Amino acid sequence: MRIGRVKMCDPNGETTTVNNECVGNKAQEEPQMADNEMNVNGDEIREDYNVAQEEAQGAEAPVEAVEIADEKLAAKAEEKAAGNADKDEDDDTVRFDQLDLPDEIVRAVRKVGFEKPSPIQAATIPTLMSGRDVVGLAQTGTGKTAAFALPILARIDRSVRAPQALVLAPTRELALQVADSFQSFADHLGKIHVLPIYGGQAYGVQLSGLRRGAQIIVGTPGRVIDHLEKGSLDISGLRFLVLDEADEMLQMGFQEDVERILADTPEEKQVALFSATMPAAIRRLSKQYLTDPEEITVKSQTRTADNIRQRFLMVSHRNKLDALTRILEVEEFEAMIMFVRTKHETEELAEKLRARGFSAAAINGDIPQTLRERTIDQLKDGRLDILVATDVAARGLDVDRISHVVNYDIPHDTESYVHRIGRTGRAGRSGEALLFVTPREGRLLRSIERATKSQLHEMKLPTVDEVNDSRKQKFSDDLTEALADPQVEVFRELIEEYAEEHDTPLVDIAAAIAAQAQSGEFLMKEPPRSRRDNRRGNDRDRDRFERDRGRGGRDGRSRGERGQGKRAEQVEFDREGMTTYRINVGRRQHVRPGAIVGAIANEGGLSSKDFGHIDIRGDHTLVELPSNLPQQVMDNLADTRISGQLIGLQVDDGTSVDDGDDYRGGRDDRRGGRGGFRGDRRGGRGDRGGRGGFRGDRDRDDRGGRGGRGRGGYRGDRDGFRGGRGRR
Repeated sequence: MRIGRVKMCDPNGETTTVNNECVGNKAQEEPQMADNEMNVNGDEIREDYNVAQEEAQGAEAPVEAVEIADEKLAAKAEEKAAGNADKDEDDDTVRFDQLDLPDEIVRAVRKVGFEKPSPIQAATIPTLMSGRDVVGLAQTGTGKTAAFALPILARIDRSVRAPQALVLAPTRELALQVADSFQSFADHLGKIHVLPIYGGQAYGVQLSGLRRGAQIIVGTPGRVIDHLEKGSLDISGLRFLVLDEADEMLQMGFQEDVERILADTPEEKQVALFSATMPAAIRRLSKQYLTDPEEITVKSQTRTADNIRQRFLMVSHRNKLDALTRILEVEEFEAMIMFVRTKHETEELAEKLRARGFSAAAINGDIPQTLRERTIDQLKDGRLDILVATDVAARGLDVDRISHVVNYDIPHDTESYVHRIGRTGRAGRSGEALLFVTPREGRLLRSIERATKSQLHEMKLPTVDEVNDSRKQKFSDDLTEALADPQVEVFRELIEEYAEEHDTPLVDIAAAIAAQAQSGEFLMKEPPRSRRDNRRGNDRDRDRFERDRGRGGRDGRSRGERGQGKRAEQVEFDREGMTTYRINVGRRQHVRPGAIVGAIANEGGLSSKDFGHIDIRGDHTLVELPSNLPQQVMDNLADTRISGQLIGLQVDDGTSVDDGDDYRGGRDDRRGGRGGFRGDRRGGRGDRGGRGGFRGDRDRDDRGGRGGRGRGGYRGDRDGFRGGRGRR
């Protein structure tokens, strides 16, 4: 058993340092008791500890009681260790029952599935148990919560019904997660009241908890200050203060709030500060408010867990949704979290997934707190399978069910990538991490691989046959489950009557019912009938990416990026005449026919032969397109932009004033050569000198201007639809 500080170096390459000194897992500090001796005498030592605590009940201060018990326990352990110093250790791995924690806490830790302390826990817990301040440098997912929660629970005075510990967290999600962890670790302690306080929740619940005598407060800085100003939170008797993810709090603008709270706390307290980085502001906080802190560093900022399989998929931006849909149909998963860059995209992607029959919801900073909590609860208990989130909204999220993390949008820094995929592979489980990479993002993938020292394996997009096999298997499983339903007997009689009355084979009736159950949608996915199918585009994307990956890339300036990889998969359907559609861009936006055809063709997966008349007017344009455009095409075009403006595609009601310039294409004008509207070779120069290419995947900030830099903004022919010279 180790007495005092525990120092260790992770054998897998992750390093733990204490006061800038690194030591291995072997016994570096004496005295230490051999593990086999601990097995023999552990109960005796624990009994001595309990006796010492009982003897100390008469002490005036709870801290003194713990100190008396600690002294007796330390003396007893040192005596036994001195007598066994020459014995070899059978197992030198540190365990929770070797960290001076009460037996009730050790049992609770084992109950939640912790087998052995992580490096940050093994190094931090003894230091905090000794009463010394700590600065811990460690990333999310290293076990920081237990590192400070267990010592606080071990030393808190359960008889005092007032705030004794305050934990500040940057987000509501993290505050709730930390509070839940405290409650789990205190499962066998009895009278421990943990209260999370954060913005977005009604004050009544929090005021009630404070009046009941919450001993551990976990809150966000803003709401903590609100309660301090109202006088509802009294921290005059505070003994423990924790700043969790301090660098994130400062980055979010909470520095003044944090310093104000620190200034209101008693001078005599223990402080623990945890941060992933050590910027100057954090260093100043440490010097000003911590007393001789012990600095503990776990250098694992770019390490990814070995139990997480990491893969990437080469896919153009406009094909992401279709690729994701195929993956969801084929890949077996329990729960999944998908990361996108903006709040709007969380809602957008979740809505599109729901429209495709998946159980999905969004979480971002604009969602009301009650809805956020309900959504996370649904994810935990299995009522929800897919969560679409931004990086900030997902901080502190810890759900064991998450088997897959999908980086729908690639992160721009490696630390974000590590944080994201750390949401899976929890509690000893294996996890899957998928990364969508467009041809332009090859450099980011290489940066992630270099920083994490890991090679991501390319995954193949599931084929149509694989999707159909998956659908057939699901259909078979659903049928088997339905046969076990007691209501089948009632329907069996009806079917038998129908078969006898109409002289129809039972198998035909079953097939008709199955078709009816599909709600008009065919069970099987049909492969593209065009030779220029998605496989060809994917191969071009992959070949170009592999060339760039091998030679360091050309930052998206290669002529090779003109291929089909950036174009939506060709949509095949029966064309029954033409209908005039209206879009909300016209001469005022300086659009040209090439820009219109290119944007709609690329986003909608249409070909040039699908375009008829194009009538560009003052503030809108009329475009002839096939009458029966599939819903998939309409969905794809819903967010298409030209010149930074949503086109708002809709059927024209015939009330438009005829003030436009008429262009013919598609079926009526084949002067461009191979047929169809060939567009403007310059890529829509009306879009302020667009260099060509559909740039919808790169610029999505609605700024307009050059080439329509909003989401789906068309920049001519560089990446997508390559029109001929056409009209100018």
